[in-house]
Amino acid sequence: MASPVTPIDLSAAMVTASPALADWLVILPTALMILTGAALMMIARSVRLHAVIAIAALGLLVLLDALLLFQVYSHGPITMTMGGWLPPFGISFTADIFGSVMALAAAIAALMAAIHALRDIQASGLRHGFFAFLMLLMAGVSGAFLTGDIFNLYVWFEVLLISSFGLLVLGSEPKQIEGALKYAILNLIATTLFLITVGYLYAVFGTLNMADIARKAGTLRGMTEDTAPLMTLTALFVLAFSMKAAAFPVNFWLPASYHTPRITVSALFGGLLTKVGIYALIRVTVMLLPVEREALSLVIAVSAVLTMILGALGALAQNDLRRMVGYVVIVGIGNMLAGVAIGSPVSVSGATFYALHSIVTMTALYLVVGEVGRLAGTFELSRLGGLWRRAPWFSAASLALVLAAAGLPPLSGLWPKVMLLKASLDIGAWWLAAAILVSAFLVTLALARAFLFAWWRPAPSGENETVAATDWRSTLPIGVLAALTVLFGVYPEPLLTISQAAADGLADPSAYIRSVFPQGAAP
Repeated sequence: MASPVTPIDLSAAMVTASPALADWLVILPTALMILTGAALMMIARSVRLHAVIAIAALGLLVLLDALLLFQVYSHGPITMTMGGWLPPFGISFTADIFGSVMALAAAIAALMAAIHALRDIQASGLRHGFFAFLMLLMAGVSGAFLTGDIFNLYVWFEVLLISSFGLLVLGSEPKQIEGALKYAILNLIATTLFLITVGYLYAVFGTLNMADIARKAGTLRGMTEDTAPLMTLTALFVLAFSMKAAAFPVNFWLPASYHTPRITVSALFGGLLTKVGIYALIRVTVMLLPVEREALSLVIAVSAVLTMILGALGALAQNDLRRMVGYVVIVGIGNMLAGVAIGSPVSVSGATFYALHSIVTMTALYLVVGEVGRLAGTFELSRLGGLWRRAPWFSAASLALVLAAAGLPPLSGLWPKVMLLKASLDIGAWWLAAAILVSAFLVTLALARAFLFAWWRPAPSGENETVAATDWRSTLPIGVLAALTVLFGVYPEPLLTISQAAADGLADPSAYIRSVFPQGAAP
């Protein structure tokens, strides 16, 4: 007679209970984008359906991200672990306020860009998979913001990088191929460096789960006086993510490549991709390795100052509006780096607010430049003029976005700069505060010059100044994004509250850790 089989208790190693319905919100944004991208590839010949499906999917993505942010803000971080294995063995998606609000802002920008693409992307671009690439790009962006595993962060970087290559070369014009080459080489170097650093991190910690790393870092520091491994890790991460974010001294690829694709693609890149690099830098250095970030704060601050000042000078020197906006993006990266360098709750809150502002404003500013090119037939300031008379409502929205990008009241760009200035002065870093003010002044000059030349001065002789026909596919996205910059400028309290809560969660990741390890220590 066979002896009865002894039941095995799997509760210590595997997920045995069904996840709550709200927990599925963590993975639904990424899953939705992957499935939609796959569906668009399967119906590649039905090009007319692509836009309808993609825009509907992005609208649903905005709704899912808004629900996720509400759930996280109300109840704390949410974790979903793949494959049934408990963390740190199972791969986790973990959503906190920081990741959720970044994902929501990115989804809004992507939805507006998709609507603009109805006019901007030509039939050949649609046939070659613009909307499928856009879905995969958003899968990478959403996955990067919501993953709780640092190797998976690398994977999502690769997903968005590959899809961005496809978007960059749509049209196959010589300037696009040249821009894509510059973009690809430096970004591939950055991802290779990131992968090497992830391998080194695993050798040091024996885990890739972010919550597990956050717990073990303090223990590891207490066990040994040799801080070289953690310092080396932090320095490598700072370098890799700075290359992704286009910070000095590895920022030259951005203005050399972002002006080459279709303007909708430039808007997506300028609004989203560099912010993923900043997000990763804040997540790793502020939440996982804060002591080492403090040791490297001066290096990061110097890089921030040079990024801001050189970006502002580059914007002043440009005659091409697309290149000028690229340099304005770089200035914003410098401001966010300043928040990382200081590392206080106020500065991290300011960097988060700035990232949200930049996602919306830079996306809109590129779309404005595209509309300028459509109305005037050129992007060169020396040949522009008279846009105020030709398109008064478009010009009013453009003025709001110019003021927001310059950080002038009463638009959304003012408040994060005030927060970063306060954080700088609180620690006595007057030189960093001065750099923020000087770069803001130079950007204001560059944008004011562009507005005066392109909009305010009379049109060049011989050109028509009659009111131009508008197209809702162009004006709706610009109007919605401009309205957001005005709303969060005159009523900043919601973003201030969310940004502060995100910074508090990064400074004290105990709630994040409890979400991943609710039973205490990892097995």
